[in-house]
Amino acid sequence: MKTFKHLTIIFLTTLLVACGSNNGLKKNDFNIITNAEKGNISINETLELSLQNKKNHKIDSISYTLEGKKINNNQPLNDFKLGKQNIEATIFFNGEKQNVNTSITILNNESPKLYTYKIINEYPHDITSYTQGLEFYNDTLYESTGQNKESKLRKVDYKTGDVLKNINLADEFFGEGLTILNDKIYQLTWQKGTGFVYDVHTFEKLSSFKYSNSKEGWGLCHNDQSIYKSDGTEKIWLLNPETLVEEEYIQVFTNKGKIIGINEMEWIDGKIYANRYQKDGVAIINPKNGAVVGVIDFTPLKKLVTQHEGLDVLNGIAYNPKTKTVFITGKRWDKLFEVEISEK
Repeated sequence: MKTFKHLTIIFLTTLLVACGSNNGLKKNDFNIITNAEKGNISINETLELSLQNKKNHKIDSISYTLEGKKINNNQPLNDFKLGKQNIEATIFFNGEKQNVNTSITILNNESPKLYTYKIINEYPHDITSYTQGLEFYNDTLYESTGQNKESKLRKVDYKTGDVLKNINLADEFFGEGLTILNDKIYQLTWQKGTGFVYDVHTFEKLSSFKYSNSKEGWGLCHNDQSIYKSDGTEKIWLLNPETLVEEEYIQVFTNKGKIIGINEMEWIDGKIYANRYQKDGVAIINPKNGAVVGVIDFTPLKKLVTQHEGLDVLNGIAYNPKTKTVFITGKRWDKLFEVEISEK
């Protein structure tokens, strides 16, 4: 019996060694070396690549990919997205193949420009509305509000503040951002992983959809080809407008690092204007690569509304194509501000 146990132990030990050795090749035999300083590199720089071959394996070929795209050594980065990106090296040697990964963070090469604003008009706004989404459609304002048991979808006469149409969400849903495309309203909820689609004219609920990759729903906007969705992180997801599947994403970055808390969004002249949660500013984002190209400080607006216990942060940005102006409000603000934005 002792002999049998002894042979079994030897067999298992040999098996484990054989399985763990991978013919003598370990994952750390190769490392990808880049010129990214502490992992960071600017989008206007050239990425330099080399391979550390610790055991001097005879290499037949090496190929590299970044964001899944084939790249070469001395690769310009100007056409790549910002943020944390994966580099993969595929190595062929002695009839073997191995993939090795590393990551870099691509930063913008310029600091954001500073923008300012001028108030054109002030309009009344429902002081009880916990504004989450705001968008114009055919010169009419649509609004999504939040809080459990308070969430609504509304059609509003922005000049008078009168509510023209209203539906309440089920008590368990916390309403978030909205956008309107092809006569359909798309509305997010916060932590239930569910969005709703309505007929813009009747507010009839047509369908619902689930978030496929992101965990939360925050803001929405669109550019007629794609719907953009924020989730409270630095990521903005691109949704297929037919299937509403999150197909890819951009990451919001400056020349210093990532910008989180991306909330309510609006598409204006080819850029995404985004509220940042708990901030009084708006970031202007390049939708192609995620670069913050401008910022607007709306801090003074909060002092111009009625101060009360339930007053909360700036949130709600809508562009009216008819007036070519931007409309700004906040959570439980009693005013809607029409503004013109210009570079300082």
